[in-house]
Amino acid sequence: MDRFPEFMRSPANKVASNAQYTSGIEGYVFDGVDGSQMAFWTYPDVAAVMKSEKHVHDFDEYLVVVQGKYTVVMGRKRIALGAGDECVIPKGTAHSGEATGGTRTIHAFGGKRAERVGKPRPARAA
Repeated sequence: MDRFPEFMRSPANKVASNAQYTSGIEGYVFDGVDGSQMAFWTYPDVAAVMKSEKHVHDFDEYLVVVQGKYTVVMGRKRIALGAGDECVIPKGTAHSGEATGGTRTIHAFGGKRAERVGKPRPARAA
C-alpha cells in the first residue's frame, strides 16, 4: 500500500498548508476528545529530501514511520527512522525532520497541533 486509505484522506480533515512545517506535504488530522490530535502525513514521491522547519510543541509528540525514511533532528542528535520505527519527542524540545519522497508518517500529539483547510459545513435541515 502506497497511500493512506481514502477514508483517512477526507477533504474535511486536510491540514492547511500554513499549518505545515514542511512545504509540499499532504496531511490529514483527527481530534481526540481530550484535545489531542493524530495526523497522517505523506511526502510526495520526489527525488529530493524534504526538510521541516525547526519548531517546538507545548506537548509530547509520538511518531511512527509507515513507509520510507524519516530523520528526526533534535539539536545535534539525528535519529534515522525506517518503516515501523517509532520516536517520542518530549514537549519543549526544539526539533525538525527530513524525509525522502514517498515517506508516510503517523503522528500523535498531546495537544492541538494542526489546523484544517476548512471545517465541514453543518447539515441542512430537510
